[in-house]
Amino acid sequence: MRYPHTLLSLTAQTLFSNTIAFTFHGHSIPYNAPSLIQPSLVKPSSSYSVGVSSPSSSSSVLVRRAVPDDDDEDVNPYNDPNYPDLEFVNYDDPNYVVDQGITEGEFLPASVQPKEDDGTEEEIEAMREDRRRRNDEFQFETYHADVLKSGEAYKGEWTVYRTSTFLDGDNDDGNAPPQLRRERVNRKVVSVGKKIFLPETEGEFEFRVDGERIVNEERSATADDFEDGEEELDDIDAGSGDSYSLATVGRRFWPEKMSARDFRGDAGIMCVGNGYTICDTVPLSVGEAVAREEHDGPFAKMRTELGIQYKRMRFRIKLDYCVKGFGPNDSDTSDKDATTAFEGKYPALHLCSMVVCRETWERWPRYQEKNVDESDSDLLFGPPGAKGGLYDPPPVGSDEQGGQYMLLDLEGGATALFPYKIDQDPNTHSGNGWVTSLDWTPGRIRFQVDRKVMGGVKLRGLRTLELSEVEAESAEQWRPRDGGADMRR
Repeated sequence: MRYPHTLLSLTAQTLFSNTIAFTFHGHSIPYNAPSLIQPSLVKPSSSYSVGVSSPSSSSSVLVRRAVPDDDDEDVNPYNDPNYPDLEFVNYDDPNYVVDQGITEGEFLPASVQPKEDDGTEEEIEAMREDRRRRNDEFQFETYHADVLKSGEAYKGEWTVYRTSTFLDGDNDDGNAPPQLRRERVNRKVVSVGKKIFLPETEGEFEFRVDGERIVNEERSATADDFEDGEEELDDIDAGSGDSYSLATVGRRFWPEKMSARDFRGDAGIMCVGNGYTICDTVPLSVGEAVAREEHDGPFAKMRTELGIQYKRMRFRIKLDYCVKGFGPNDSDTSDKDATTAFEGKYPALHLCSMVVCRETWERWPRYQEKNVDESDSDLLFGPPGAKGGLYDPPPVGSDEQGGQYMLLDLEGGATALFPYKIDQDPNTHSGNGWVTSLDWTPGRIRFQVDRKVMGGVKLRGLRTLELSEVEAESAEQWRPRDGGADMRR
């Protein structure tokens, strides 16, 4: 199996009582996992959490084993004389505390709080912020180099689905799964993401990427984008004709100018291994004044994108959500109408459209059987649905909340899970967040990326972005049997 460079977590669970962990820091440690770990219990996965402090990788092997209750000393049963500096941590020790400064509300017990303000906390916080900034830079550069291929063009076909919730003539109240209406012909689109550079200010920038921004551009194909010119444009469909459909290509799913700071997680943007996600929102001006932070809701519109890139191919889904009153059937569908006060403090977001983008780097994935690599066409446009369904179904909350999700098989051997209705009220569903998943097998490796977000007004913020990788031929053997559980963080 192959794992991404960001984080590897191998977890084995047994029925023993205590937990003992070895933590390795670095890229590779020549250490063999204990024989207590059974292959059938190992879940290969990778997770990039909000607030991870540095781009360096780390690995951990967690083992549950029996320890006598009367043993007062921390005994390392796997002591290896070849590695005398290996740190041994017993997480069952009641005196064990940790302060990483990552999770909101994390604190040290009062017994170990500093009694005087000697500036230590300020220094520690400065160190944490430096680590966050360096991680921002790593994410920013990874997205530009891997997902956008350093500014090169992707050419692809977009399949557009409209929901009955926002179509004329439908009496869909949005409380039941909507019907998806597929547009007749795929759109042919060229997508490019490039860096732009800000003018230097006095004193220059502390970090190089502080003076850089990423600008994404998506446009409909023209005759110049094809070898045979106009002949290749004959089957291009401009859409159903309404203003919303005509604006499908070019609708922003990202900040206008994406900065490194946007990759910290609260903006809903992050990448991990072969997976990534981006997001953009339009705040809702409510009748009652609400104190908000920069990326807080409630929102009138929310657009999220989730994708997987592999070699020359990229498979992504775009989900456009609107509050009723700000959808395509309304008199003004521009983003500016969201400044109007809305009756009700936390209206629900409903899925307005879904776009499936199948793309290849620098060439078209298929057109009139002239593709230079037909294997790309098979992997992007083959039979629908991931084999056996979603590889690792994520937890979706209560039965009521789970009823607001749709599971859709897509051409190219992919499966997507996403909510069609998102409640923004913080008190709904006990404050649980939401998840969007994409499972795709573009070759030897099968990928599943899970975008897990907060609930309530923090809806835009990522809780985690998780990526699972497994050899396609062995996927059924390693399929998780936990009934839907979050990865260890």
